[in-house]
Amino acid sequence: MSGSIAFVGDGLTAGGRWEEWFHGYTVHNLGVSGNTTDDVMARLPEIAELRPDAVVLQVGTNDVGWRRSDEYIVRNIETILVLLRRGLPSVRLIIQSVVPREREYAPTIRSINRHLWQFAPTQKVVYLDLWPTLAQPDGELDPAYSEDRLHLTDAGYDAWIAVLKPAVEDIFERPPVTSAIPVQQV
Repeated sequence: MSGSIAFVGDGLTAGGRWEEWFHGYTVHNLGVSGNTTDDVMARLPEIAELRPDAVVLQVGTNDVGWRRSDEYIVRNIETILVLLRRGLPSVRLIIQSVVPREREYAPTIRSINRHLWQFAPTQKVVYLDLWPTLAQPDGELDPAYSEDRLHLTDAGYDAWIAVLKPAVEDIFERPPVTSAIPVQQV
């Protein structure tokens, strides 16, 4: 496989060893610790400038930690996806579910992820659900993958990559999107 991939997100993305895990691709790690959906939105021109073949987005957990509403977070992530699609019409896009963290946040994160799962197809975006891999039945991040219920250990990254790698390989087996789906302006 070959092509360029921009991994975009917060500290979970920043901590990834993407070049090691995705050798054969040109990799851009655009993860920034502490980033929220607002921060990622502000960095969209930087992402567009790279003109990657694929964007793998993982963001939202810091918004949850700041106790922003699920509606706010969903609106921002949807806006990010629409703007990426508009600015890079043929880019391959993967939106990953907001990663589980402490149990108290599970209802909000589940709501966000349900909305993203429903929205993704409208922009020809692949939705990758990380919950079956990383969450316990009560919605808390599995302690086997984290020491603080927020950041991932090596075992957590291994579990994440085990589901992400096939998704990335799959999107590169398909032709790129050829046109954006227009979104009505209200």
